[in-house]
Amino acid sequence: MAREEGRGRGGRGQGRGRGEREERDEFVDKLVAINRVAKVVKGGKNFGFAALVVVGDQKGRVGFGKGKAREVPEAIRKATQEAKRNLVRVPLREGRTLHHDAHGRWGAGKVLLRSAPPGTGIIAGGPMRAIFETLGVQDVVAKSVGTSNPYNMVRATVDALKNQTSPRNMASKRGKKVSDILGGRGRGADAADAA
Repeated sequence: MAREEGRGRGGRGQGRGRGEREERDEFVDKLVAINRVAKVVKGGKNFGFAALVVVGDQKGRVGFGKGKAREVPEAIRKATQEAKRNLVRVPLREGRTLHHDAHGRWGAGKVLLRSAPPGTGIIAGGPMRAIFETLGVQDVVAKSVGTSNPYNMVRATVDALKNQTSPRNMASKRGKKVSDILGGRGRGADAADAA
């Protein structure tokens, strides 16, 4: 009898596992950095690992997380869970690039993000590239100035992305039409309105 109850609980757990798998399929995760750290103790050294992971749905949501553990897979799992809890929504123009240029800063890390015409691709370095790929951006030009520390670069990039606004949001804040906001872009007003 006890075994059947255990099996029953396992059955419910397996169903939850399937749901998590589907959720995992929805998100794309990229390992940005893994760092081996050592704690010196009386008997020698205890080694651990710190992981930095970026997660996104390739449709305008992205997040990052850090995880520490004694084993690499566990550190990555913790980082992925934290990244999924810290997702940020970013409005994209035509689902492929940013609406406007942006600056981001975190510590000594400074980044400059620029929207780009179709066919440009992702012109960005290491940690920033991982963010854009998981976010779903196809055309962007980005430059990192200052530190090359992946933690600060990721935070500065997310800071810049948080400042992105779409013409529709700006029009509603200012009580105007989207075409008034876009002005010179002309025909792009309809595309932005649809986005």
